[in-house]
Amino acid sequence: MSYAWTRVIAWTSASTYSRMALCFVQGKIMKNVGLLYSALIGAVASARSMTPMATLSAARLLGHSTPGKLALLDRPVFRFGALLMGAGELAGDKMKTAPDRTVFLGLLARVASAGIAGAALAPHGRERAGAAAAIATAVPLAYVTLDARKTAMKHIGQTRSGLIEDALIIAGGIAVVALAVGAKGRR
Repeated sequence: MSYAWTRVIAWTSASTYSRMALCFVQGKIMKNVGLLYSALIGAVASARSMTPMATLSAARLLGHSTPGKLALLDRPVFRFGALLMGAGELAGDKMKTAPDRTVFLGLLARVASAGIAGAALAPHGRERAGAAAAIATAVPLAYVTLDARKTAMKHIGQTRSGLIEDALIIAGGIAVVALAVGAKGRR
């Protein structure tokens, strides 16, 4: 076989493998885009541990279903309890004695809330992956959001920085849940 033909065959094979690899990567990316809402709700949990559960509960009370199936979300005690805990967290955060979100119990609450909410917003059948994506986002971002809050507190005080953070996080939580339950039919 001539040198030219060897190069053509090698180029064709490399091109075929490149296309196969690109299709594989695109398939993986497209498969994991479904976890985007789970990761985003994890970001919400990083700043306010109960907001993901409260926004999910509100959506369920309004008659919306989530992509992931979790029986816990259908229990009235859970729905109303999550709303009350979300409101309580917003009030408690403004207190001078409020602990940092990165203390053990604060991180534990974020892991639980992000895990449940991430599973609920994941595509059906991928609830565990959704929980993992949300937790993997919530825990490291808890440190980032705490640093940002402390910086804001130095400039505008605890109450004002907390109210601004509340507004941003609540709006983010509502937007993520609204997009996820609206996108349920499109997946």
